[in-house]
Amino acid sequence: MPLTKLAALAALVPVVTIRRRPARPLAGALTAATRKAAALTAGVLAASALLTGCATVGQPPAFTSFVVLGDGGAAVARVLIDAPACPDIVVDGRTLPMTLRAPAATLPLRPTVSAPADSKPAAFPLLTCEAALPAAGSYAQASVLGRALPRPAAAPRRIVVIGDTGCRLQKSSNSYQACNRAADYPFAAIAAAAAAWGPELVIHVGDYHYRENACPEGDAGCAGSPWGYGWDAWNADFFAPGAALLRAAPWIMARGNHENCQRGGQGYWRLLDPRPLVAGRDCNKAADDALGNYSDPYAVPIGQDTQLLVLDTASTTWKGFKPGQPGYDQYRDLYRKLDALARQAPRNIGIVHHPLLGMGADRKADGAIRLLPGDAGLQQTFGSLNPGLLPGPVQAMLSGHVHLWEQVSFASGHPSQFISGFSGTAEDTVPLPERLPDGVTPAPGARVEQFSSWVDGFGFMTMERQGADQWLVQVHDLRGRVRNTCQLDGKRSRCAVAQVR
Repeated sequence: MPLTKLAALAALVPVVTIRRRPARPLAGALTAATRKAAALTAGVLAASALLTGCATVGQPPAFTSFVVLGDGGAAVARVLIDAPACPDIVVDGRTLPMTLRAPAATLPLRPTVSAPADSKPAAFPLLTCEAALPAAGSYAQASVLGRALPRPAAAPRRIVVIGDTGCRLQKSSNSYQACNRAADYPFAAIAAAAAAWGPELVIHVGDYHYRENACPEGDAGCAGSPWGYGWDAWNADFFAPGAALLRAAPWIMARGNHENCQRGGQGYWRLLDPRPLVAGRDCNKAADDALGNYSDPYAVPIGQDTQLLVLDTASTTWKGFKPGQPGYDQYRDLYRKLDALARQAPRNIGIVHHPLLGMGADRKADGAIRLLPGDAGLQQTFGSLNPGLLPGPVQAMLSGHVHLWEQVSFASGHPSQFISGFSGTAEDTVPLPERLPDGVTPAPGARVEQFSSWVDGFGFMTMERQGADQWLVQVHDLRGRVRNTCQLDGKRSRCAVAQVR
């Protein structure tokens, strides 16, 4: 088999679990990626050969690599690999060691949203390795084990926005998505189509992990699926199906409620978050959840005096908070820090999993449709400091959580809201109206001027910069075909189609 085909195949194969204690980092830097790979254990290589059918000794084992952007746009190269030590990274011909972020470990069972009988310890039988990359534009190429890493752009003009990408396996709601059928769980197709569009940046608005509980016996749609909060479920839900898009561009990875400490928080902190992994903020112990469930916002500059502001709202609640409850003070503090960041630039785009300014819908017991406003916990805490909910320099908000695509523009000075939560997880199917009824609004004081939606359709959203304040926003189906086109100009937006059908 040609090496190019082998490399593509290896990217789709989950890392083989071989129990071992990670060795200390290798001394000395090797100058060739293939010589570095040859130093990895024969057991890993043999397992990779069995999986690929044509791997040979001396080739690297299967591994996952990507680039995530953090505070100030700092880029971090990540590698997830089952090996005795972290590999080297090669930047413009210079070979440098990667740092061990998290060792292989099976974490003790902690309280989760499920009963203990439906939970299990989270096993991560692989190393999480990382290395800081030079500033955007200051280097030409970086690679690990012969595989090129996507290079950040100082001013990205083409952005993909996805969210809610995992396959739902949840006993509490008796909801079992057919993860084995591409038509019912199409994240791999969406990731490939989004990669083919040619993004310079990918934004994930949260909720990567959904395989919480075991598939029921006899359910062919999800039979054999991994479950729980360990690597096997994370790989099946995100890394394997998202491989093409992970290689296409650097990512911004916002945190959703499925990544709070009672759910997939351990994996989020080990694998995705761009900041250093801090003991106590890793969700390993329930006693530390007051720290692990919250984190500060950060800003990513994208050129033309514009920032992306990334918020962690993993533990908000649609029911709202009472003063003194966990979350109330934390989200008031989050708003203050958000406001300070927003003042650093004349225009900002917020990234937050839970929409403050979007609409959802469900059905009452009698079958009638009930329209649901934005997240009450954030509206309450942010609104206690600013009745307008968001700082003035915020132009638009990008969110997920509601499993559909949506756009809302306001005549009241609020930023436009876009929801891109339609990229793999079982879709919301309760229809939204073409026009919101008089008096219906997603937030107090917000006067809706324009509203557009796509319910019960999988896909991804793109943003293409046209000017300092102008973005062309397009809605793509899972094959990449454009289904709606919108224009964002300042805080206001307008779409060609009110309802995608």
